[in-house]
Amino acid sequence: MTVTAWAAVAVFLGAYALIATERVHRVAAALGGAGVMLLLHATHAGAAFFSQASGIDWNVIFLLLGMMIIVGVLKQTGVFEFLAIWAAKRARGRPFRLLALLVLITASASALLDNVTTVLLIAPVTFLVCERLALPVAPFLIAEAMASNIGGTATLIGDPPNIIIASRGGLTFNDFLAHLAPLIVVLVAVFIGLCRWLFRRSFRYDPELAAEVMALNEREAIADRRLLWQSLAVLALVLAAFVLHPVLHYEPSVVALLGAGVLVAATKVTTEEAISEVEWPTLVFFAGLFVMVGSLVETGVIRQVSDAAAAATHGQLGLTTMVLLWVSAGLSAVVDNIPYVATMSPIVADLVQANGGGEHAQVLWWALALGADLGGNATAVGAAANVVVVGIAARNGTPISFWQFTRYGLVVTLVTVAVSTPYLWLRYLT
Repeated sequence: MTVTAWAAVAVFLGAYALIATERVHRVAAALGGAGVMLLLHATHAGAAFFSQASGIDWNVIFLLLGMMIIVGVLKQTGVFEFLAIWAAKRARGRPFRLLALLVLITASASALLDNVTTVLLIAPVTFLVCERLALPVAPFLIAEAMASNIGGTATLIGDPPNIIIASRGGLTFNDFLAHLAPLIVVLVAVFIGLCRWLFRRSFRYDPELAAEVMALNEREAIADRRLLWQSLAVLALVLAAFVLHPVLHYEPSVVALLGAGVLVAATKVTTEEAISEVEWPTLVFFAGLFVMVGSLVETGVIRQVSDAAAAATHGQLGLTTMVLLWVSAGLSAVVDNIPYVATMSPIVADLVQANGGGEHAQVLWWALALGADLGGNATAVGAAANVVVVGIAARNGTPISFWQFTRYGLVVTLVTVAVSTPYLWLRYLT
């Protein structure tokens, strides 16, 4: 590697260490790292701000912005209080039942929406229901972030890396359903079992609080019915447009911004109220992180790592699949999986062709998708949903540290990737 490439690696590791140890605020670490990358010419303004492969992913930034505005308006209607009471009553106040219910809702919704949108919608419900039952909110938020990443793996639109893989590999929505959805059903069940063990100390059942919740009437929580129906109508149109992306060809970011604009323009909500719930530090953190990771792309660091992994397999399909799965999971734990998949997909396309290009060789695409999506659970910065959840928690006065998230995430990633290994081997390689 060149001197600039080594310098880029050093800067990235330094910024990552600051984020992990929380010696400085994560936004300061990300912006500082991005600034040093530009100063060292590891990247440049054109690449940082305009490149699809190595720049800030504005689709992610504006998708988050639009959905945060929509969620902020929805919050004023009281619908999240309604859902919190409904979920708590369905679980009869039992903490583990409640967690399992929220995990199932999150994973299912993430298969039809992108995982970031899902956690933006479910997080306010979680804060309210945990407050009602005097439960620690952090385990619930961590579980939901991980469930969104697992559930989003099942479909083409569930996780941004899947869209990149589908485009490069010529795969359809139904291909993802047929090849990944069966495994994801198993992984969600395994994950719920893991939650019972990982968060066992947080499941404190209080019969008196549970009885109080059971006595509540969730319909009384709705504060503005007119605004609620207006908001739900806009949200339904936005979600429909997400699902119909293969037909409409509108990027999710465009749909989210249009929905936010219509909602603010058509209701009595003021602009100040609409943007008051926007997680600006989270958006800025993403921008800095994208620039740092893009610098590793620009200097060829990620490609060299990927090429080395590919060369180590000597063209054997089975070995290549396993290496791709586990290396993708490992790298996606520390590098955002969107630029990683964007960099790796041309290499995988070549490997698919080198192995005959038939349906059996498509296992490499599924290995890349599973590794990148499931590996994102390993750390607090491994996936967009994780970063958003950590930001929401900090904003609400219950910060989740890097290591608090990661000590659970590493276990979940190892188990889910381990379960995926025999699935790929038995279904495609025997």
